[in-house]
Amino acid sequence: MPTTFDHVGTSDVRFFDRLWFAASDPRGGGALQFTMGVYQNMNVVDGGFIAIQDGRQHNVRVSRQLRPTYDTVCGPLRIEVLEPLQRIRLTVAPNAGSVHGELEWTAAFAAQEERRHFARSWGRVLEEYSRYDQIGEVSGWLDVEGTKVELDAWWACRDHSWGVRENVGIPEPFTGEVPPRTSSMFAFLFYSTDTHGGHVQVTRRGGQNHLTAEIVDRTTGESVVGERVAVDAEFVDEGRPRRFTRATFEVTDEAGDVTRFEVEANGPAVAMQGLGYGGYDDAKGLGAYRGVEHLEAEVWDVSHPAEVVYPDGTTGRPVHRIQPVTVTQHGPSGTSHGTGSLTFIAEIELDPDGHLRGGHR
Repeated sequence: MPTTFDHVGTSDVRFFDRLWFAASDPRGGGALQFTMGVYQNMNVVDGGFIAIQDGRQHNVRVSRQLRPTYDTVCGPLRIEVLEPLQRIRLTVAPNAGSVHGELEWTAAFAAQEERRHFARSWGRVLEEYSRYDQIGEVSGWLDVEGTKVELDAWWACRDHSWGVRENVGIPEPFTGEVPPRTSSMFAFLFYSTDTHGGHVQVTRRGGQNHLTAEIVDRTTGESVVGERVAVDAEFVDEGRPRRFTRATFEVTDEAGDVTRFEVEANGPAVAMQGLGYGGYDDAKGLGAYRGVEHLEAEVWDVSHPAEVVYPDGTTGRPVHRIQPVTVTQHGPSGTSHGTGSLTFIAEIELDPDGHLRGGHR
């Protein structure tokens, strides 16, 4: 917009601008996530860091007042761009929590821009945002409860999203008895193998569907865009929300060629409330104003595939979890193997055999 960079082109208080990073040991030995978001119209910066080691999830969540400090720093968390879209330093300074360290994210692929996201319900915009995705690797070190963990080229991914989303900054206003969403599904796969890399994302929510997928050949740099995807998943139990053990995605591109991804859970899944997604002790989630400086931290037991054990001994089944996965890709150029990160939220009825199956265009 024709104004200074401390303003955005909408008065919607839900406007956000967020960076998110994830990395995992391909051998299943651990996982981490780092995020920081700016909410111009809420005057807020918030962020979070998670490290999973030996089935324990170490959480740090922070928030601060945005103005007058326009640095990519929030409490002990800092992001430094060393080389645009190539190298980024992520720092977690010593803090009241159980984890700190210094990491460097390095790109392995060019960033991929998703199809624009837009959803409206009963006349009100629920989301209108853009996002790009990128595959890379992370190296560095972490101190977890006094034990130093060296990260040697862990598989990694990241995204950068900005715009308007529901339930950000403030509770959604009551605008009448909107029909309930009878079912929803969200699947978001980042991946790379020895020959290819990219992302597959499918959303089915209240009759509105969204698909964005791009597959890149590592040798040639050529890419194909998905136009249709069929999803098949197996779940670990009968509880809600369901947790997957295996899933397949069959992506049909513009030329009609089909690429099949077989993914399998690899180690504990990250419980995203610990990072602040729908979390924080006040239960207000991302973007809420919490004062000039705010920090909270704890350790959760995430060794069970579906349940999380909290510090007071109670358990829960968080809806939003992100699972490190192994990936096998079968496509026109052959079969390859690699690593990925899969978010899979399925609040939808299953077939009689207990599987989720469905096509999406």
